[in-house]
Amino acid sequence: MNMTLSRGGRRGARLGAAGIAILAALAGTSTAQAGAAAPRAVPAGCSGASPVVCHYAVPPGTYDVTVSVGGASAGQTEMWAEARRLMLPATRTAAGAVATYAFTIDVRQPEGQPTGQGGTGNPGLDLRFTGSAPQVSAVSVKPADHPLVAYLAGDSTVCDQPAAPYTGWGQMITTAVAPGAAVANHADSGESSGSFLSNPALFPALLAKVRANDPVFIQFGHNDKQTSASAYRSNLTSMITQVRARGGVPVLVTPPVRRLFDGSRLTPTALHVNGVGVDLPAQMRSVGAAQRVPVIDLTARSKALVESLGPSASAQLFLRSSVDGVTDNTHFSQYGAARMGELVLQSIREQRLPLATHLR
Repeated sequence: MNMTLSRGGRRGARLGAAGIAILAALAGTSTAQAGAAAPRAVPAGCSGASPVVCHYAVPPGTYDVTVSVGGASAGQTEMWAEARRLMLPATRTAAGAVATYAFTIDVRQPEGQPTGQGGTGNPGLDLRFTGSAPQVSAVSVKPADHPLVAYLAGDSTVCDQPAAPYTGWGQMITTAVAPGAAVANHADSGESSGSFLSNPALFPALLAKVRANDPVFIQFGHNDKQTSASAYRSNLTSMITQVRARGGVPVLVTPPVRRLFDGSRLTPTALHVNGVGVDLPAQMRSVGAAQRVPVIDLTARSKALVESLGPSASAQLFLRSSVDGVTDNTHFSQYGAARMGELVLQSIREQRLPLATHLR
């Protein structure tokens, strides 16, 4: 097999030859090839059968990844990258058919939460193919050339949660992002607007990577339980100012609701009125208007969803002891994170934010 390297753009890192198979035959997105015979062995860099796990020893950077799923027998395959970022939802292939998909993936170390909570993962790019009958016939990895990178700044409801059942919405929107754009999830569990802003491993590290026209989605509130209105507004305004100075596009995201009901309605605590009486989503909307920054009102959108389901059915969005082994009315199940991600993506499309033209 020929080993080929490509020189990437400003974010693509220079690759060593080890573990990188550039397969020229792989091109395009979502193209089915009926009757194409897949190799019996898994691609170079991969091992296992269910799941199929692939590792490529690349330095941090942004990479174009093309995969072909399917083979001689019928299959059902999901693809996850790095710290449980869903790239390809469950996809069925008929016996003898191969489907090819392309993605642009952010690789960093640590690969999950920036402070290393839950583990730092493996250096390089990790792909994991799961499903009832995962089939992988080819994988291509090469540095991306001038991709748009959407940065996420937030807390545990956003972040790349390393272990199930906990799932952040930032791990699920990746399925909707077309090649040529990547999601770089720098959210971190337990962070408030102030702690994220001041920790060198968090906002300063994110900011150093932002380039012209990169959107930066900023969601805080869950952990601003005792933050004053003036401090909260100051923290958000500082992030906005610094992102703009780098040429990026700041976007504010109000925090998703907690599942705390009073009858059929969510409580003020669920709606992020904090311990000192500050209506955090209202303050964020006000900052957005004052700074002329787009606001995704995830509080309002998630409130409508959770209240429409009611106290009982809404439990499926969060963690349940009967299913997940833990009851948690703040953090999402995989299903709940996917639903929250859908609300974020809907608003991105409606407001025609920079990522909108890069969505599938």
